[in-house]
Amino acid sequence: MPIGQKRFIFLVQGEGRGHMTQAIGLYQMLTSAGHEVVHVFIGKSSRRIVPSYFFRAFNSKVELLESPNFISDPENKSIRLMASIFYNLKFLNHYRKSLVKIHAAVTSSHADGIINFYDFLGGLYNFFFRHQAKFFAIGHQFLTDHPDFPFAVGKPLDKQLFLSNNRLNSLGAFKKIALSFRPYQPDRIGRTVVTPPILRKEIFNQRPAPGDFLLGYMVNDGYSREIFDWHQEHPDVPIHCFWDKKGEPEVKIIDKTLTFHQLNAEKFLGYMAGCKGLMTTAGFESICEAMLLGKPVLMVPVSGQYEQACNALDASKSGAGIHDEFFNISRFLDYLPGHRNTRTDTGRWISKSDEMILKELTDF
Repeated sequence: MPIGQKRFIFLVQGEGRGHMTQAIGLYQMLTSAGHEVVHVFIGKSSRRIVPSYFFRAFNSKVELLESPNFISDPENKSIRLMASIFYNLKFLNHYRKSLVKIHAAVTSSHADGIINFYDFLGGLYNFFFRHQAKFFAIGHQFLTDHPDFPFAVGKPLDKQLFLSNNRLNSLGAFKKIALSFRPYQPDRIGRTVVTPPILRKEIFNQRPAPGDFLLGYMVNDGYSREIFDWHQEHPDVPIHCFWDKKGEPEVKIIDKTLTFHQLNAEKFLGYMAGCKGLMTTAGFESICEAMLLGKPVLMVPVSGQYEQACNALDASKSGAGIHDEFFNISRFLDYLPGHRNTRTDTGRWISKSDEMILKELTDF
């Protein structure tokens, strides 16, 4: 192995598309700099199917793992926290076997570093196995370590659960990489360092243009009812939505101005570049991509996910757009003419991503 080259193993949470996007983006970043990703583990979920583009993105071995995941309500909109806890308790033996698989891969590959994209198994592995490989935890969630992070008010229990999740996912971390919409000062709090987002290289090939349609993105397909109901009263507004609803075709045309598409990474980026605004739940990566392309965003935090309520506040402060408790499309349309384009500021921040993150992950 060349001097200075590092070997990494990825642990990726399978619940969120954003964690997959981060993993793909970091894989591109590390391998372009001459480092190696020798194994990628991704948590399985009964609620999600890992998309084929994720497997295609890596030349490394990609392996599915039994990993804790959330339980949603019957409408597939909100997260049921207590039900999720009791559900996962039944599978502790499965998760133990997953930890053994991770350890076998870490040991046999002589990995220098383990990078955890917010999977519970990552923190547990680092706590119980104490391997000599450096353990890194990556996620927007770790911005909570910064004193200026905007917490959503009025839900003290949810806040404590969120912070507990962060601690569990980063147990014994050598370093925590806190991905951020914008710069924070100071940019280092103990072992936590604030960096730009990790985005797929494909986003930089997009050429944004003014569009005449709204773009919707909802991992929880239950929100599609809100889009459909609003459309019934406003059929003159063109809308394209991306979802991952099982049993539906690749493209579902409701009528001439409303179409639903199954999630497709490349196709979605093309539609984002050509839309006049993005409507989405309050995840992290899709909002970052919209800001980079100068597209205003309507953010609707998933009910029961305190983390997303915080994301929406932070993104709004960063100039991404507005947030609401439901897909209030009429309010979003009223907001659009006054939106200040964030493309220049966001682009300047994101341009520092490779240099900052590579330094933090490989300088040890």
